[in-house]
Amino acid sequence: MALSKQNVSIFMFLCIFLILVALLPKSCAAIAKYDEYLQKRAQESFEESLNAFDPNPEDLADELNEQVTETLRSQNIGRRHLKENPCKATNPIDRCWRCDPNWSKNRKKLADCARGFGHRTIGGKKGRYYVVTDPSDDDMDKPKPGTLRHAVIQRRPLWIIFARHMVIRLKQELIFASDKTIDGRGVQVHIAHGAGITLQFVHNVIIHNIWIHHIVPKPGGMIRDSVDHIGLRTQSDGDAISIFGSNNIWIDHVSLSKASDGLIDAIEGSTAITISNCKFNHHNDVMLLGARDSNTKDSIMQVTVAFNRFGKGLIQRMPRCRWGFFHVINNDYSHWEMYAIGGSAHPTIISQGNRFKASNNPHTKQVTKRDYAMESEWKKWQWRSEGDRFMNGAYFTESGPKIKHRRNPLTKGNLIKFRPGSYAGRLTRYAGALKCRKGKLC
Repeated sequence: MALSKQNVSIFMFLCIFLILVALLPKSCAAIAKYDEYLQKRAQESFEESLNAFDPNPEDLADELNEQVTETLRSQNIGRRHLKENPCKATNPIDRCWRCDPNWSKNRKKLADCARGFGHRTIGGKKGRYYVVTDPSDDDMDKPKPGTLRHAVIQRRPLWIIFARHMVIRLKQELIFASDKTIDGRGVQVHIAHGAGITLQFVHNVIIHNIWIHHIVPKPGGMIRDSVDHIGLRTQSDGDAISIFGSNNIWIDHVSLSKASDGLIDAIEGSTAITISNCKFNHHNDVMLLGARDSNTKDSIMQVTVAFNRFGKGLIQRMPRCRWGFFHVINNDYSHWEMYAIGGSAHPTIISQGNRFKASNNPHTKQVTKRDYAMESEWKKWQWRSEGDRFMNGAYFTESGPKIKHRRNPLTKGNLIKFRPGSYAGRLTRYAGALKCRKGKLC
């Protein structure tokens, strides 16, 4: 039977679509080359990232150290008056909001609490509340109002909360617009058994107090990433959270495990990022910060990794770094199966006040791993350990110049700039998503 002209047109469109999908490399960057809207977004985002870059990262690292010291000092004072001050917050980020029993009425106070390189991130503080009432994820073109996908693509700033406990199974990657907060406090929200979160060419995003696990690749297709743009996506990698060409990002109190690729990846010139109070379990490639040695754009990457727990069943990349400046402070590491902190392409890694407990495997005692460089080269990279605690034979191979403290190093308040690794357990005690109850301290 002869095909009608309409059927021939449909057939030709499908053929062209399939050829494009086959030819496009499996990366968001490649897609941007074919999409003028994304090209513009990419250029604007990189300019924002350049503005977010801090030319004196050592000063900001020392500032966070001072905040840790001050928080613990005030907490010790509070212990003497326990009945008057029952707050259990142990680090400066938590201390900022968890001591308020009315946190559910003052949710946006959280936006004042970011520390480290992501300290300017306020998410949707300047916008309205958006209540997610529907856990479904059925339409990639016209998301249903009340769903998380509908919320995150809106142009305006939004503070996104949830009406009840829910499990959201994403059929495709969840692509954000800028100026958003996901706030899962007061309920239990799981993003699980589907695609993960993508922050591409955006700024000013907070992801707080949710569970993300069992993330798998999805085939891609036409997916809306804002109210005024829908674009072709190739197969997603299976990252729990992918940060691509974005800046001013804060991920806090998120529990992550079991993704097909990374739990958190930040690449393509992303910067001004803080990853704090998170709990990581049961995964191989935990955290990738910089995707390729050849990508000099990542030289502006600045990431704070603070107060996290790297726990059961983790193998490597906690984090693995390239090019930029990485402050790894007061985290708790336990029983990694290959290495804890690694990198290539001469990143600067400052490790302070972490607790490293090695497994019983005699071949995995070293905390650090350097790739694609001879010793004569990597000895120049600044990888320094200060105040870390090493247990069960763990050790950190240092290199490069010593840390220079430039924020009034001789004053009394700065004499101890971070808490020693022996405090890491206490500072990370409440890492991961919290089960907060309205009307009570969280």
